[in-house]
Amino acid sequence: MFARLSGQVVKKPMKQWVNAFMQARGVSGTAGAPQSVRISINTKKAIAATAAVASTAAVGLGVYFYANPIHANMEEEGLHPPAYPWSHRSLFGTFDHASIRRGYQVYREVCSACHSLDRIAWRNLVDVSHTEDEARTMAEEFEYKDGPNEIGEYFERPGKLSDYMPRPYPNDEAARAGNGGALPPDLSLMVKARHGGCDYIFALLTGYVDPPAGVEIREGLNYNPYFPGGSIAMARLLYDGIVDYDDGTPATTSQMAKDVTTFLAWAAEPEHDEHLQFLNQEKLCTY
Repeated sequence: MFARLSGQVVKKPMKQWVNAFMQARGVSGTAGAPQSVRISINTKKAIAATAAVASTAAVGLGVYFYANPIHANMEEEGLHPPAYPWSHRSLFGTFDHASIRRGYQVYREVCSACHSLDRIAWRNLVDVSHTEDEARTMAEEFEYKDGPNEIGEYFERPGKLSDYMPRPYPNDEAARAGNGGALPPDLSLMVKARHGGCDYIFALLTGYVDPPAGVEIREGLNYNPYFPGGSIAMARLLYDGIVDYDDGTPATTSQMAKDVTTFLAWAAEPEHDEHLQFLNQEKLCTY
């Protein structure tokens, strides 16, 4: 008797539990299932439907782009520059500071006639490419407008370490007038502003060639396949021997292009080596 009663008491709850479990798994109907179970099943159905739609859309996009591939247009985008082994682009690589010094010389003697470097002050060169005395001497070669003085007048004074690199033109209108209507861009962030970075700058500076047969270049422009469109207002500026390096390095076109590109990469991120040193110290402390 007690065995029969015990069996009846155990069997009924167990049967209900099994039914609820089977309903949650979607094996049987849900009409008699608790509300929480029905909500769970509806949620699973919604997720499954969403996944099916997303999967179908992904397949559709894949088929579309397979049938209609996107091609890079050299005439619009320019040639893709080769990848070069820049020392500062390796995992723990730092800038070549001798190259930065030579690159500044190329900028000063060649590029600064048209291009500004607004974000770099003379003090930024100290202990990077030049000594403090060298940087101060270079700054003093330029006159800067300052003031007003005690009588309210502006005046000219020699440059100081805290001054920023001088601009080649007083304003954008003068810059355009001196360059056939084209505005030479500031070079402070040029490496970061152009797709390809250092590789693009180097390829552009060394990429001037005669236009191929059938390609016409408008008067006042120059052919360079690495520049989008192939026509660039800036003429070729780097020629072998145009700069006499202080350290005796042969000033070939590729050497000057490499050095000025390194200098511009540093100008775009002057804190690079300092951050790398900090990270290395953190790793040593961690270990």
